[in-house]
Amino acid sequence: MNSVPAAWSAQSDWGIRLREPPPTSIDDELTAARAGNSAALGALVRTHQRAIYSLALRMLGTRDLAEDLTQDVFMQLSDNLHRIETHAHLVFWLRRVTTYRAIDQLRRRSLIEMTPLDPEAQIFSTEDHGDPLLQRHLRALLADLSPDARAVLLLRYQEDLDPLEIARTLDMPINTVKSHLRRSLDAMRQKLAVTTESRREDHSL
Repeated sequence: MNSVPAAWSAQSDWGIRLREPPPTSIDDELTAARAGNSAALGALVRTHQRAIYSLALRMLGTRDLAEDLTQDVFMQLSDNLHRIETHAHLVFWLRRVTTYRAIDQLRRRSLIEMTPLDPEAQIFSTEDHGDPLLQRHLRALLADLSPDARAVLLLRYQEDLDPLEIARTLDMPINTVKSHLRRSLDAMRQKLAVTTESRREDHSL
C-alpha cells in the first residue's frame, strides 16, 4: 500500500481514531446501556465522542458542522443500541454512520456551495512544524476530493483500516476503494511536488 506524504496527526482532534478499550469494561457498559442505564450510555459516549468528532471534522472541514454531526450520531446511537451486539460492532457502527452522514452532507452541500475546510485546523501531523503553506495545500487537496474519496482516505490513514475493512464500512467494492486511494495519493503527491518546487524557487530569489 502506498503511504501518504505526511502522517495523519494522532495528537489533536484532527487525528484521534476509534480505539479498543479493555473489552470487559466496555462490554459491561454496552450491556448496561442496552438495558436502559443512562450512566452507561454516557460512559460510551465519552469513550468515543472525541474520535467521532475528529472523523467528522476531517470529513466536513468545519468545527460547527463536526460538532452537530457528532451529536446527531450519538443521538442515533441511543435509538439503535438494541442492534449493537459487541464493542467491535459498536466501533464499526459508529464509523459507518459518521461517514455515511458526512458523505450525505457533503453531497448536499456540493449542490449549493462547498464550505472550505477550517483554516485553523491542521490536517496532517507534519515534520515541518506546522508549515502553514503546506497545510493550506493539504486542506485544498482534501476539499477537492469527492465525498466518497475523502471518506476512503480518512478511513485508511486516520482510522488505519485496510482496504477490505473500508469496503465493508462503506459498502463499496474493493476495487473502487483501491482506485480512490491510488488517485487521491497521486493527486496529493502532485500538489506537494508543485508546492515544494514553488517554495524552492521563492527561496532562490
